[in-house]
Amino acid sequence: MVRRPVAWIVAVVLLAEGCVIAAFNWFLGMVADRQHMSLAGIDPDLMSVSSKVGGVVFGLYFALCALVALLVAVRDRAPAGFGRILLISAAVVHALLAAAALALTDPAVFVTLMVTFALLLLLLMTYDAEPVPQRVDGGDSGKGDGTATAETAPQTLAPVIPAPRTKDAPGRAPFTRPAPTTP
Repeated sequence: MVRRPVAWIVAVVLLAEGCVIAAFNWFLGMVADRQHMSLAGIDPDLMSVSSKVGGVVFGLYFALCALVALLVAVRDRAPAGFGRILLISAAVVHALLAAAALALTDPAVFVTLMVTFALLLLLLMTYDAEPVPQRVDGGDSGKGDGTATAETAPQTLAPVIPAPRTKDAPGRAPFTRPAPTTP
């Protein structure tokens, strides 16, 4: 199966990315603090702290996404609910960062982000098409050729839709009324 290795790779890539982003933002916060940098009159200490906090939050976000991918790999089941939403949001973040990176930085950054984006999509799409469970009794007539007979084929009943009631004829549909006769 291709699904399980992809989930492991996505988990490792997202965890590494979370650590790198947290460390990079922490470094930028230290540089802003030591250089007493200010942007449009903002307090340098506020810039330093916000860069560090933003890096930690973003790093924890990617670490949580990595945990979801790890759980997908261990359980070999599609992510559901909050985990699926988290992985979809990580894919959207990577697509937006890749677009900004292509416009502002080196194409190598764009390619790296797009590879991560593709891995996330591959993880979400391969687990999307779950295999259909097989019947316990084998599903055929015992001939072994895979053809089913009428006795072994599942039977479904047509839904019963009651006719609407009218005021003058309860229990009868309006279109079933007898036509008027003239003498």
